Amino acid sequence: MIPKSPLDDPETAAYAWARYKRLMRFMLFVTIGVVIIAIALLYDGESEATVHFYIATALGIGFMMLLTAALMGLVFLSSGTGHDESVSDLMDDDHWDDTDK
Repeated sequence: MIPKSPLDDPETAAYAWARYKRLMRFMLFVTIGVVIIAIALLYDGESEATVHFYIATALGIGFMMLLTAALMGLVFLSSGTGHDESVSDLMDDDHWDDTDK
């Protein structure tokens, strides 16, 4: 039998998702700060780089940081709520008979 996940409980799930949203909000502000610092370091006023270079740089850094934060946030959400422990391995040796091997 597959054990129930702690995320099946509405209160636990609400707390976990609120924590995830708080993490993502914090990472949004960190990302904006990093993008501003990166653009400030790249801009020297005399280069031949167009505005498209700065837009692409800002979007690339921003997207990469937010995607990484979202995926790592989901890992923290899964691990922090005990959801990882509720997963059962159906390929475990206990589920196989000697005739199946």
